[in-house]
Amino acid sequence: MKLVTYNVQYGIGLDGQYSVERITDAVRGADVIALQEVTRNNPRNGGRDMVAEIGEALPDYFAVYGSNFEANIGSRIDNGRAITTTFQLGNMVLSKTPIHLSRNLLLPRSRSFEMMNFQRGALEALIETPLGFIRFYSIHLDHRSPVERASQIQFLRQRMLNYALEGGALSGVAEIGLPELPHPEAFVGMGDFNMLAGSPEYVELAGRPDHEFGMPLTADFAVDAAMRLNVAGDDLVSWVDPKQPANASRHKRIDYVFTSASLAKSLKRLWVDRQAVGSDHLPVWVELG
Repeated sequence: MKLVTYNVQYGIGLDGQYSVERITDAVRGADVIALQEVTRNNPRNGGRDMVAEIGEALPDYFAVYGSNFEANIGSRIDNGRAITTTFQLGNMVLSKTPIHLSRNLLLPRSRSFEMMNFQRGALEALIETPLGFIRFYSIHLDHRSPVERASQIQFLRQRMLNYALEGGALSGVAEIGLPELPHPEAFVGMGDFNMLAGSPEYVELAGRPDHEFGMPLTADFAVDAAMRLNVAGDDLVSWVDPKQPANASRHKRIDYVFTSASLAKSLKRLWVDRQAVGSDHLPVWVELG
């Protein structure tokens, strides 16, 4: 089973041009796809409906979209009907197999001054896979503040670890004659975390290696797939500064794939698609088996 995460930067590539085709070509073939910075009516890409365009380009995938906010950018009365156009930004999950349940988790945020801050989210999707039912999260954390990222990770970690206790998005549906969905321990959290490995917010999610025994595998921390698979260095670079694309010192690893400890033994391979040019980020792929 192949998974991929890609922050698509509202479809704008390193050349400054918009192209959904470059995005979908880069992720086609994965069993589960997590996308971030998917927009509708965004002035920065000409107001394109990326959700519709991605769906058209990948018609054999089931998909869910979670907009983290809707900002009014134009209201009018047209033939007696009130119409509002909203700018939306959020995450998508696409899957080769049906998505049984989803919800959009809005992450903690604080009001900003001098630099734009907006509502972030983690889109959760319950999917039946060859490895059983797994929860997948398409995640986008704050880009300005490690303190805010830490609070977002604390919130998200609790949702990931306490899913069975909290019931996820829906439970008790026997009352309306529907079968109860499973509450699996297994999860995969993928996306743009805007953090560096080993940072305090990273440790909050994945723990810290012991000087003697390395990274502990415990149920209360997520597993960094790259660390588990001993992938390191330039092979993990996932963001290129569009203003300085040739400056290697400005290249960073800020996109990750984390799994529950229960899936650690299923991790087979992780790699970054260094050829993709459809965004300032690069797709990160993982193979499970």
